[in-house]
Amino acid sequence: MVGKMMVSRFMEPYKMQYQQEDIPQIEDNDILIRVKACGICGSDLVYYNGKSPLDTPDGKGPLILGHEFSGVVAEVGATARKMGLFAPGDRVAVNPVQQCNACPACMRGEFNECSHLEVVGTMVDGAMAEYVKAKYTHVHKIPDEIPFRYAALAEPLACATHAVQRLDVQLGQTVVVYGVGGIGLMMTQLVRAAGAGKVIVVARKDFGLGKARECGATHVINNSDVNSPDYAQDVAARIREINAGRLADRVILATGNMSALQDALNVSAPCSTIVYFGQAGEKDILQVPVLATLKSEKTLKFSWLAPLVWDNVFRLLASGQVNLAPIITHTFSLADAEAGIRFMLESKEPKVKGVILVDPEQ
Repeated sequence: MVGKMMVSRFMEPYKMQYQQEDIPQIEDNDILIRVKACGICGSDLVYYNGKSPLDTPDGKGPLILGHEFSGVVAEVGATARKMGLFAPGDRVAVNPVQQCNACPACMRGEFNECSHLEVVGTMVDGAMAEYVKAKYTHVHKIPDEIPFRYAALAEPLACATHAVQRLDVQLGQTVVVYGVGGIGLMMTQLVRAAGAGKVIVVARKDFGLGKARECGATHVINNSDVNSPDYAQDVAARIREINAGRLADRVILATGNMSALQDALNVSAPCSTIVYFGQAGEKDILQVPVLATLKSEKTLKFSWLAPLVWDNVFRLLASGQVNLAPIITHTFSLADAEAGIRFMLESKEPKVKGVILVDPEQ
């Protein structure tokens, strides 16, 4: 497809340009997508403020950000067209983490550890634009009943799903979730869907804890604000009160805060499982009391990206097991993408998740 489109291109820290550019030209293995909605991820915020490098060769822009997105197929490359996999007009969402399918990790199904990843929106141009291209192997059709703004969050939901699968929740267990960002609220719903009996959400702000209740938390704990009605200085003691004297069977962390990960060791019962998902810093260190942890036979896992879960993501949305309505708190236009990023980064207004509606009707 030949023509022009509008994009919001990241140039350097604290500078984006809203400008007209050529529509990207696709190769045989690509699909061209007219973008309907694009989520603003926490990683976009740290790219924007310069606290994290991009995945480009020099770690710098210019680059079109946006790796959480949905849209409509505009053009189909020769490979997918020959197989009849997609047609113009198909409603789709994209897994932006595009593995090679040929390295040893891919051969084992460990796509998140691929040696040759190409990530849309962090390595190559993303979806803060009217059009974006992606490999056909990573494009997924979405049910008609899922709005584009919800389908755009398929990628963080896939990450949350992988983490909860690693948590291995058993029916009736008590699960503690740390964090009330978008993924933490998704995890809250997923552990309920997985059969948790009690879901206790721990965070620092009452606004997010209110959202956690909307998402199915049975109990909430504010571990920071002494003026909160849900404040507890000793989180472990409060969990024992809630849970008939017992600590948590499972703990999952949707926050990069290392004190929360440290605390997870304190609030988890013997033979429990802890899964850490949050984005850690390069110099972050976890101190594990080895003897006590050994004797209690705890399992500590880490979760990275979202291999082998995309088939279920849209079923979770279509079935209503995950409701994204409480999570999307703000929307922005493509022209206001930079203002939206700055708002999500700097505003003190209560918020969870921002979405750029490239098509304002979505």
